[in-house]
Amino acid sequence: MRMKSLLGFISLSSIVVPSVAMANEQSLKVVFPKNNYQTSADRIFFIGTAPPTGQVLVNGKPITRSLGGHFAPNFPLNLGENLFTFRYENQEVQIKVIRVANQPEIPQGLGFAPDSLIPAVDIARLPGEVVCFSAIATPSAKVSVKLANQTIILSPQPQQVQLPSNLAALTGTSQSTDQLRTTKYAGCMELTPEVTQNVSTLIYGNNIISGAVLPDNTKDMDLGKPEFQLTLNGKTLTQEGKGKVQILAPAKLPVIEVTADGGVARTGSSTDYSRLTPLPQGTRATVTGKDGDWLRLDYGGWINSKETITIPGAIPPKAIIRSVTSRQLPRATEIIFPLQTTVPLTVEQGSRTFTLNLYNTTAQTDIIRLDDNPLISRLDWQQVTPQQTRYTFHLKKDQQWGYKLRYQGSNLILTLRHAPAIAKDKPLTGTKILLDPGHGGNESGAAGPTGYLEKDVNLIVSKLLRDELVKRGATVVMTRDTDKEVSLPDRQKIIHQEEPTLALSIHYNSLPDNGDAENTRGIGTFWYHPQAHSLAIFMHNYLVKELNRPSYGVFWNNLALARPSAAPSVLLELGFMSNPQEFEWVTDEKQQKKLAQAIAQGVVQWLQKSTK
Repeated sequence: MRMKSLLGFISLSSIVVPSVAMANEQSLKVVFPKNNYQTSADRIFFIGTAPPTGQVLVNGKPITRSLGGHFAPNFPLNLGENLFTFRYENQEVQIKVIRVANQPEIPQGLGFAPDSLIPAVDIARLPGEVVCFSAIATPSAKVSVKLANQTIILSPQPQQVQLPSNLAALTGTSQSTDQLRTTKYAGCMELTPEVTQNVSTLIYGNNIISGAVLPDNTKDMDLGKPEFQLTLNGKTLTQEGKGKVQILAPAKLPVIEVTADGGVARTGSSTDYSRLTPLPQGTRATVTGKDGDWLRLDYGGWINSKETITIPGAIPPKAIIRSVTSRQLPRATEIIFPLQTTVPLTVEQGSRTFTLNLYNTTAQTDIIRLDDNPLISRLDWQQVTPQQTRYTFHLKKDQQWGYKLRYQGSNLILTLRHAPAIAKDKPLTGTKILLDPGHGGNESGAAGPTGYLEKDVNLIVSKLLRDELVKRGATVVMTRDTDKEVSLPDRQKIIHQEEPTLALSIHYNSLPDNGDAENTRGIGTFWYHPQAHSLAIFMHNYLVKELNRPSYGVFWNNLALARPSAAPSVLLELGFMSNPQEFEWVTDEKQQKKLAQAIAQGVVQWLQKSTK
């Protein structure tokens, strides 16, 4: 799977379309990148093929190829247009790659860099919080911001460290560098009562009051948009910012309810920030800040407003919790936490602990019923802060088998799944294995040097694996068994509904643009929840050893098909479509059957080991 697609950054159609129109007899192919491809990377690799005899030249120089004639050379890029000419005998393919700058444009003369004024969206904060402003502007200038009749001086900042993208971990280049070669000016102000007193015109709801001081804390205050000013060589430029600044009224903070099936909570106000434990549908929380469409909730997480509704007139939700009860189901234990209202929560999984944090919750817990249980040895609780209650389940074994969280009214229901029972004759009897062949339909995935698509090999290997698992007694569920498109949410939903013993997502790999496709190969394994770590490590080591394949590595990764919590779920990248030599192994029918047998046997051995 091409890594940009893996993390949701790019459509994969760009890597499976030939770069130029070719006649049927054209035997020289360049599959990736297509002509006029744009990237911010400082290097680019090409994937293609030609008959194995003879030479392929790129800009007049021969390149290395596999025995089958495939190639994946890597070249540096200059800013702007880069032209590459591929030749094989009398055939020629020209590819233009355009490298765009990944840093803001340095202003020439008097001016701010485009889109550099921060805040760039409307923001709202509580009284007493600090709001910072920044801009990229001409060096040696004087820069300030005027807001609410106050002037904030923006000072030149030291050379900024540029962080690598998350994709850098996949190419071994994950190091920060001092490469931001622009002059950034920044300064901050505190939203104190003095700020409100200096506002000549206040906006309370729809009413405009001149020369007023905020009379109470029941109305939000709109301070307007900041006005940025730059002075250089006696000339001054003034530019209004895009984002308004608002002070929220502490006595009337809005309350939201999560409407999404699992609200995506994050550490910050964009999809660039890391995920937190999803918020169950029905969760209520107070909004303590806003950044555009993103809402900061009282427990610290951020959520997109599109996944919520506002509850008019609601007061900040606070809950009391008393007794906790449990009941044992045929294959799980269900714990009921009766609450006055639905509150935000987070989950922490340890090697032998499962911890549930309830926010805006005060314990009056005197009784917990937990009978002798095949999974849980003890449940402890602690009032960590006045607003946070923690429940810690001590488990009898290291391996956890999946969990679900949901609100039923204001009752929080936690379901912890038990270990499967493993048979002796057919070792997978009684287990359900979910297989997820990656991509499908219009989502083609990565492409090999010949144009052969990842979606096709994913399905072939998944079907072979299904047959091997069934031979060993398993019930197998597949997210697709034909070449059809299945969305990521639908794949997650299938795992959630089916509650398999474990879930394997089958993929083949590629690299970000600046990766070394010619030399990067091997099996990679990706996990997200701690309950899947043992499975990921075992399967990775087992396949590398049994198949004598290189190891690309084991990665904790925020992938959609590793995130389901209902079962240990891992994503297997079984080789690189982009590597000329490994592509030949990937497409070999005998090796595909051997691979399926090894995965099935690895599943058997991991289950036997984990259920002892």
